[in-house]
Amino acid sequence: MIDAAELKRRTAELLAAHPPATTDRLDFLRARFDAGLAWVHYPEGLGGLGTARSLQAVVDAELEAAGAPDNDPRRNGIGLGMAAPTILKYGTDEQKQRYLRPLWTGEEVWCQLFSEPGAGSDLAGLGTRAVREGDGDWVVNGQKVWTSSAHNARWAILIARTDPDVPKHAGITYFLCDMTDPGVDVRPLRQITGEAEFNEVFLTDVRIPDSRRLGEIGDGWKVAQTTLNNERVAIGGMRLPREGGMIGPVSKTWRERPELRTHDLHQRLLKLWVEAEVARLTGERLRQQLALGQPGPEGAGMKLAFARLNQEISGLEVELHGEEGLLYDDWTMRRPELVDFVGRDAGYRYLRSKGNSIEGGTSEVLLNIVAERVLGLPSEPRTDKDVAWKDLAR
Repeated sequence: MIDAAELKRRTAELLAAHPPATTDRLDFLRARFDAGLAWVHYPEGLGGLGTARSLQAVVDAELEAAGAPDNDPRRNGIGLGMAAPTILKYGTDEQKQRYLRPLWTGEEVWCQLFSEPGAGSDLAGLGTRAVREGDGDWVVNGQKVWTSSAHNARWAILIARTDPDVPKHAGITYFLCDMTDPGVDVRPLRQITGEAEFNEVFLTDVRIPDSRRLGEIGDGWKVAQTTLNNERVAIGGMRLPREGGMIGPVSKTWRERPELRTHDLHQRLLKLWVEAEVARLTGERLRQQLALGQPGPEGAGMKLAFARLNQEISGLEVELHGEEGLLYDDWTMRRPELVDFVGRDAGYRYLRSKGNSIEGGTSEVLLNIVAERVLGLPSEPRTDKDVAWKDLAR
């Protein structure tokens, strides 16, 4: 097993062969991947060295101290946090070799084609169809919605219905979709903030080779669980410094604007500051548990806490600013690559936080997941689980 000392030695070799100050950013990232220092817990040849996930922090610290470039993880969060672990677990050797390196270096951005207008919370009820022509390509038709980064993405992870004659969870297959293929139409969805951070995607006779199927035919729901569990951890377990995230701007305003303070707001701020710190430390503990394997349903609890906390903090911030908190006059139609909470005003943060309880799984659905899969409570009666999808009322 490779230990911390060996990782430091290999990192020093990388830095000596590719000095960050004189090496092209992309060339450095490719060299880092090839050296196994991208994801140290991934297998050799796929950006890793097959060692403990917890040792990634050793590599990251050495590279940060040397001023090495990172792979801009926020820009390709769906690829890094959701697509990559799913491809690693279910992909063929050819798929892993083809997709993981340009995904990690950021050369190819990914998006997620899961939710639909009639299948958001009930994702397994999706209606996008993939029909196979003999033993060849799959032809996909349907509509997806709330797709972050689709306007920047080269690839998408896609689930589609391949068998309408079986219950809804059983007739789904998982694909990798080229967003530049004919028939893929990306349209902006303007949000309450004025931005079009999300998209709707129309798929019309999109041809996907069977070589881009991930997992077995009909196993798409099982494959998607790996994606969804990683998604909830990625959203709810983001690594933040103390006073990171939305609590930071509120604390800063409190210190700099004493004239805005009241006793009631002070008590609420203290309560939320403590909760934000608890959430940060819980996220650190969750990441340590991830070092032992794939994330489980516990990530749903973190994502729930993240959504509620952000919404309460943003509401407090608006109240703290008084009349100023109601100001929000930038309704420019933008297509941002990144969501920037800290660099915007209180009004933006308040409006944007409303989406936190929807994206990555609605809070209502996540409460069910925590109840049933974490706490072991009885499941709610579901009359549609054994009915063929084609016979369900829609």
